[in-house]
Amino acid sequence: MINVLVVDDDAMVAELNRCYVAQLSGFSCCAVASTLQQAKELILDNQLAIDLILLDVYLQQDNGLDLLPVLRESKRPVEVIIISSAADATTIRQSLHYGVVDYLIKPFQFSRFEEALTGWQRKKKLMDSRPFYQQADVDRLIYGNPSPTDDGKRLPKGLTPQTLRTLCLWIDAHPSEEFSTDDLAAAVNISRVSCRKYLIWLAQTNILFTSIHYGATGRPVYRYRLQAEHSAQLKQYCQ
Repeated sequence: MINVLVVDDDAMVAELNRCYVAQLSGFSCCAVASTLQQAKELILDNQLAIDLILLDVYLQQDNGLDLLPVLRESKRPVEVIIISSAADATTIRQSLHYGVVDYLIKPFQFSRFEEALTGWQRKKKLMDSRPFYQQADVDRLIYGNPSPTDDGKRLPKGLTPQTLRTLCLWIDAHPSEEFSTDDLAAAVNISRVSCRKYLIWLAQTNILFTSIHYGATGRPVYRYRLQAEHSAQLKQYCQ
């Protein structure tokens, strides 16, 4: 569960944001602060679990951005999404300088709110699941996940739908099994080199989770397993 702190001095807006958070699976509003001082106290309270802050800029006589250096100095692994009517370039540049993960300008639609939180949730899941990153992982962290459109089904040059279907059928039949390139190549009777190309692509599309193991020789062995939340996407390639 992702714990969200709402910081807004307008009680109606704060309640609206709290209700928005409650509508999203995997999120929970852990506290609401109406002043900068209250927000600082909550951040410095290590007994309160906070993963994400929804922060307004205009807080009575205070500037909500003043919370950002306090947060960074606290060393707590908490991210911030700005939700404010402040649309001037200076405020936005300062917010980005402190590493806010998104910026919503009031008024906004719930769909944009949902996109901001769930988009960050996907990135957090990716960051938490990998001890090492491939370039595609870094690209997803920076640019976000590609939309699941038909274009996503297009295969890179050199890969064929028939071979991909064979591999995906085996993976779909072993959803909880971790396997290496050699394991899968032997199971479906294709070359290791060819198999490796498909596995790299499936990992880049986030269908497979990749882990690295070091054997006695010190050479890394890549092992893969299906990411359960992407099993439906895998099944598309089994048809």
